[in-house]
Amino acid sequence: MKFKIGFDGYSKEKEFPVDNRIVTEEKVPVKSLVQVRFPNRGRSLAYYNDKFDLHVGDLVFVDGKLEGERGIVTDVSYAFKIKLSDYKRVIAVADTTVNGELYFGGSHLVSFDRSIIPYDKIRGWFLPPADDEEYAVGSDDKGFLLEKLDEFEIQPQIADRGFDYYNHNKVVYLCLDGIHGKAIVEGSTPYELTFDYKNGEVSNLICDCFCSFHCKHEFALLLQLRETLKVIEKHYEDLYEQSDYFAAICKATLLNYAMNTDKSGSIVLG
Repeated sequence: MKFKIGFDGYSKEKEFPVDNRIVTEEKVPVKSLVQVRFPNRGRSLAYYNDKFDLHVGDLVFVDGKLEGERGIVTDVSYAFKIKLSDYKRVIAVADTTVNGELYFGGSHLVSFDRSIIPYDKIRGWFLPPADDEEYAVGSDDKGFLLEKLDEFEIQPQIADRGFDYYNHNKVVYLCLDGIHGKAIVEGSTPYELTFDYKNGEVSNLICDCFCSFHCKHEFALLLQLRETLKVIEKHYEDLYEQSDYFAAICKATLLNYAMNTDKSGSIVLG
């Protein structure tokens, strides 16, 4: 049986839309002084904004000492006079709009359309814009079978912690486009992971945490990838074969970010 969830005008006549690109109106920047609450820090601070049309509930990133921390706009003022040198600025606002068809896949919702929950959009819910710093990346191209994780070279205690991460839905997002995959795992901070997957084998698995060995974030991802692929094979094999792509997002993540501040719209279950 196929379970699906549609956002904003889902049509049952379209089993799998060929072209479902999202068109959004460009927001005009409105100068404002905004109060931003940082849940992870338990504090609120004021910031100057001249780049975005901000509203209460928007998810933002700022510069200064709290750079990289996710914040939520709690108040917006348009009448102000401030000394710019006294204020840090809002540098990014997350696009939390989601339009299209998602399918139930266990703890996650799954899309086979690249435009609905693309990686770059979901990344913006957790991480600030990528900086221009140069990175060095290495890989040994050593692969292993996803169905034989007992052969994955990881310390048992780290694997146990990875299982806890998986069990608590810390793998908030993963996608596989052709053979190339990406994921976001929430630990003490959000971490980005990349991997390749082909013919049941995982290779080039990399996490951007500071571990020099296979980490709990990687093991949690492998468990979630295995679960999601089994759901797809059982219920949505045709859709996956047609697109050669899937993206999966944790249900709680979608509710917390994409739907938490919605004032209108609808959800269609079928």
